[in-house]
Amino acid sequence: MKLTVTVNGTPYEVEVEVAEEPTPTLGLMMAGSSAAVPAPTAPAHVRTPANEEKVLRAPISGTVTKVLASAGDSFQPGETLLVLEAMKMETEITAPAAGTVASVTVESGQAVSGGQVLVEWA
Repeated sequence: MKLTVTVNGTPYEVEVEVAEEPTPTLGLMMAGSSAAVPAPTAPAHVRTPANEEKVLRAPISGTVTKVLASAGDSFQPGETLLVLEAMKMETEITAPAAGTVASVTVESGQAVSGGQVLVEWA
């Protein structure tokens, strides 16, 4: 295939090869098999804690830029526990209620996805 590309006002004619994409398939399917298939395991960020009321989850996907809390720290409602950056904007993740941090499950520089557990408290 021939294309014309203009760079800084100068047109260039280039020839390119276009590779054919293979047709996607559904993969291997087994019907009527009696083999036991193991249940899929959830990724670590999707795990269900013992008490959902004692965790703080990421509201958005992003990168942790600051961790301001550590295990054993006490916090008040509205206090910033960590900061996430997404699309060049920082979002402060604040405590929804007073309590004590049991564990921080992320570290600075780590990428997180929405819904991932960030902080657990006692």
